[in-house]
Amino acid sequence: MTKPDEPTFEQALQQLEQIVQKLEKGELPLEESLRLYEEGIRLSRLCHGKLEEAEGRIEVLLKDARGEPVLDASGRPRTRPLSSRDEDEG
Repeated sequence: MTKPDEPTFEQALQQLEQIVQKLEKGELPLEESLRLYEEGIRLSRLCHGKLEEAEGRIEVLLKDARGEPVLDASGRPRTRPLSSRDEDEG
């Protein structure tokens, strides 16, 4: 979950893109470049962690032999958590 002072994935990604643009210009003093680089690494790790969390929450639809979704007793498609085996096949 997102902590109160932690940016969302989209906010962190936008901040990271802005940092990359500033660093690519090469016009900043060394200390400012290092500070932005460190912040970029922190944001990159935050984004990576949020993506891993999202991947863990993805569910795979169960399908029958014809490729049709398997339905539960209430008529909703049955699912199961995404496993690393599914990721390798996908």
